Amino acid sequence: GGVGKTALTIQLCLEHFVETYDPTIEDSHRKQVVIDGQACMLEVLDTAGQEEYTALRDQWIRDGEGFVLVYSISSRSSFSRIKKFHHQIQRVKESTSSPSAYPGSSPLAATNPSAPVPIMLVGNKSDRVTEREVSTQEGHALARELGCEFTEASAKTRTNVEKAFYDVVKQLRKQRQQGQAAPRMLPPSGNSKSEKYSGTEKPKRP
Repeated sequence: GGVGKTALTIQLCLEHFVETYDPTIEDSHRKQVVIDGQACMLEVLDTAGQEEYTALRDQWIRDGEGFVLVYSISSRSSFSRIKKFHHQIQRVKESTSSPSAYPGSSPLAATNPSAPVPIMLVGNKSDRVTEREVSTQEGHALARELGCEFTEASAKTRTNVEKAFYDVVKQLRKQRQQGQAAPRMLPPSGNSKSEKYSGTEKPKRP
């Protein structure tokens, strides 16, 4: 907690910066956006990063299609926790790769079960230059190690806020296009989105 996940989400959806707020357990936001000329309804689930919500986080991950992992560039400890969250995402997604594993499973699982989970690593609070504890190079290196995208952002100045979320949507769209073009390896889940792209993405945050 305290890395600015909620501030990023509010800046994206409501376009203003909040300095202080109560710690988040779960908060959902929706926003109609246009990405690369194509409209979609962005659904963002802002979730708790605290240790005591690990069990809840499994369910949030099952429901999510894309993820934004956030640390603060002014907090070495938050950076060191990223691998744990990334591992949890991979573990949960691997265990639910079958579309029959849980109700309402992601169409991504039905069309391309071997596709990597769309993840964006975000170093937030990039405006705090004098308080930096994690270098940009370290962020890039961790993203390469985890096989995900990376950017630094600032909820306060709105720097790269849209990029942090929109790039996850772009990854989802690319995977869906590739998945629909490939032979179907698993039976369809019965979800209409597995047959036709609906324009609704759900980047979510552990």
